Amino acid sequence: MKIAKEDHATATSKQESELGLIRTAVEANPRLLIGGHVSVAGGVHRAIERGENDGFTAIQVFTRNPTQWQSPPLTDEKVDAFRTAWKHSIVQYVVAHDSYLINLATPDAALRKKSIDAMLDEIDRAEVLGIGEVVTHLGAHMGADEDAGIANLVASLNTIHEQRPDSRVRIALETTAGQGTSLGYRFEHLAAVFDGVDAPERLVTCFDTCHVWVAGNDLAGDGGFDEVWSEFDRIVGIERLCCIHVNDAKRERGSRVDRHAHIGEGTIADDAFRRLMRSDGLSSVPKIVETSEAETHHRTNVAHLVSLLHS
Repeated sequence: MKIAKEDHATATSKQESELGLIRTAVEANPRLLIGGHVSVAGGVHRAIERGENDGFTAIQVFTRNPTQWQSPPLTDEKVDAFRTAWKHSIVQYVVAHDSYLINLATPDAALRKKSIDAMLDEIDRAEVLGIGEVVTHLGAHMGADEDAGIANLVASLNTIHEQRPDSRVRIALETTAGQGTSLGYRFEHLAAVFDGVDAPERLVTCFDTCHVWVAGNDLAGDGGFDEVWSEFDRIVGIERLCCIHVNDAKRERGSRVDRHAHIGEGTIADDAFRRLMRSDGLSSVPKIVETSEAETHHRTNVAHLVSLLHS
């Protein structure tokens, strides 16, 4: 029992130290928008509370069940609770992530229709909550080939935009690991979508460090960090970046296997994350951690990241 009490005391002290580190960094730099993907269990407004308890100034949420096609609508009460909590919070930036089921690039007409309808619901939910972007993967071509997949994705996005002509919510295309037939592991895929849609101004991008690394880009080598970001800027456009998913990788560079690791425990060197945190050009871009064991490790991961600002 005594050991258990000591372990609890040690854990509490560690948590307080991490929280202090995050709060100090945020207070010293009001432009620093950083946090993690947080749970909406108990109501979407609870995400704001959880983010604030960890000292986060930026969070990501699911606004609906990510493993089901249908979700109950957001009630006015839930929307008001979320907006009120956000208004009085240190959390400055909230981004939504869409359902895992959505595949806007599929050649299957029925699945693409379900995916479009689900994305429309994602946009509607974000709109009423006041969230400006919904992150989505580009989808998988399912063997049709990459050009066909991109064409299907472009057509899907055009349909979505046509059906929500006045929506202020932008869809954020996320870089991917390239696992299976997934699109988005090359910056050229994102560029092709921007070039192909009728309303490119309604799209932005989300850069995932784990995905870009396992897709084969050397973020950690000599000059690699600057080279990768220079290529992203040249091909996609840094002005189109809305947020960064800051994740380490369990698998090696070029493996194209999407497995996130805690910061400092994966195959991406700390130097890459240090450069990311210290980059003047990326200083005001929201940074979101998406690792496992969110309730116990997100604060640790974010504390690790802010510690790299001065070490």
